[in-house]
Amino acid sequence: MREMVKAFKALSDETRLRMLNVLMERECCVCEVMQALEISQARASRNLRALYDAGFLKLRHDGLWSLYSIDKEGLKEYSVDMIEAVRKALEGNETALLDRQRLKSAERMGPSCARRPSA
Repeated sequence: MREMVKAFKALSDETRLRMLNVLMERECCVCEVMQALEISQARASRNLRALYDAGFLKLRHDGLWSLYSIDKEGLKEYSVDMIEAVRKALEGNETALLDRQRLKSAERMGPSCARRPSA
């Protein structure tokens, strides 16, 4: 029961819902999430960690990058249902559509990942 409560708490935040939305598209590093959602590195890292700790995400390292993706193989059945509910709820949502659009042009920025991209 405790794990399920943690999962619901993780989904009780708009930023984390938006993150799941872009991670349903593809694996992302922190700087790509920052660019897609137009948020700071600290906010992106903190919220990705919350989703990871709740069991929704997996993390892998590739050189300089920490890459997050939805943990499709490791999800509990209720977590699969929760992610599907998020996907359905965000269909047609303007903010979710804009985030996915920005994700298309997001770039991995290397060691300067904490810096905001120039406009």
